[in-house]
This record gives sequence, C-alpha cells and structure tokens, in this order.
Amino acid sequence: MRDYAPSAFWHNSSCMLSSRLASRSFIFVCVIVFALISAQAQQTVVPTVTFTCDFPGSEPDHYVISVADDGAASYDSTSKLSSESDSEDSFHSDFTISQAARTRVFDLAKRSHYFQGDIDTKNKKLASTGTKVLTYKNAQTSTRATYNYSPVPSVQELTTFFQGLSTTLEFGHRIGYDLHYQKLALDDELKKMEEMSHSGGLEEISAVAPVLQKIIDDPAVMNVARGRAQRLLQAADSPGK
Repeated sequence: MRDYAPSAFWHNSSCMLSSRLASRSFIFVCVIVFALISAQAQQTVVPTVTFTCDFPGSEPDHYVISVADDGAASYDSTSKLSSESDSEDSFHSDFTISQAARTRVFDLAKRSHYFQGDIDTKNKKLASTGTKVLTYKNAQTSTRATYNYSPVPSVQELTTFFQGLSTTLEFGHRIGYDLHYQKLALDDELKKMEEMSHSGGLEEISAVAPVLQKIIDDPAVMNVARGRAQRLLQAADSPGK
C-alpha cells in the first residue's frame, strides 16, 4: 500500500504559496492604482483664489467670488433686487474672466504671499466694512486670511477689484430681472451702470455681456436703454474693462 501523504503536503504548500503571492500582487497593484488616482486628482486641482464678503445691512450682504487659474469663475450672492423688496434673492453666475484680470488676480495673490499670516490692520477704531476672507488653494496647499481692513497694498488692490466685480455682477443680476419682468425699469438701471462705469467702479463688464446683448437684441426695449447697453458692451471690449 502506497503512502500519498508527502505528495499531498507539497501540493497544499504549493497552493498556499501561490495564494500568498497572488494576494501580495493584488495588494501591490491596488497601491499603484491608488497612487496613480491620487496623483491624477492632484493634477486636476486648478489653483483658485476666492473672495468672500459678509456685510449685514449692505447690498449684497453676502457674496463669494471664485477665480480659477484656467479662467473659470463663479459668483454667489444674497441680496434684495430693489429697496422695496421684502425678501432676499439668491443669485448664482458662472462666467469666464479675462486673461488680463486672471493674471492680475494671481499676481496680487502671489504678492500677498497667498494670504499666509495676518493681513488685518487690527485697528479697532476703523469702522467695519464687512468681514472679508481671501483664500488660495492649489493641489498642495490651502491658505486663507480674514480681515476688515488690510494695510497690505496688494490685498487692498485685490479687495477693490473683487468689490468692483461684485458691483458689475449685481448690475447684471438686476438688469436681467428687469428684462424679464419690468422692461421700463431698464433705462434707469442701465443709466446708473453707465455712471458707475465712467467713475471706474466696475470691473469685468464682459462678465455680463450676455445679458447686455439680449437687451440690445430685444425690440420691445426702449431705444435709449438699448443704446446704453450697446455703449456698455463696447466698454467691455476696452482694455481694463
């Protein structure tokens, strides 16, 4: 009678070794795949500068502007469409910022050391102009700073730019509403927008070019209002606008 035990032992040992090797290979492959996915995710994080302002009692009383290094930008705010409104309206807009403005934003962020450290003046005698937050984010880091007023020149310039951009986008919000619901109110709103443009209080008029074009193309809108929209659209094509 033959003894098959040694053969069975080596067969089982071989199977166990193969199973362990397969398991280690699977784990190794999973680690590589995870590393590749993580690397790809980091590569897809576009550097972004975000400005947030909260100022109760002002219009808007809250807004957030995000500008990505690829030109994609977004705006969110809560405000009243008019002084007669009883409730606040939420507004969202996606737009493409100009190359010149994009370069300016990221250059100012760099000169501001990407908002690392304290940028607020800490002068309690200054009146509150709203709580502001500047944030910079890329694939490796995320930094932010909160302030009321900053003595840092590059932060001051960046704040003024974002405030002007908010003003432009809020005008776009209101004239878009007027175009749909109260066309007769367009001329007064566009007149205010023209005056603000002439005084240098607007940034990136091109961000509201689509609604300006709709006004120009609408024969139901008064000619004087369409003329104002046309001039603003032309100003959007001018350098610095």
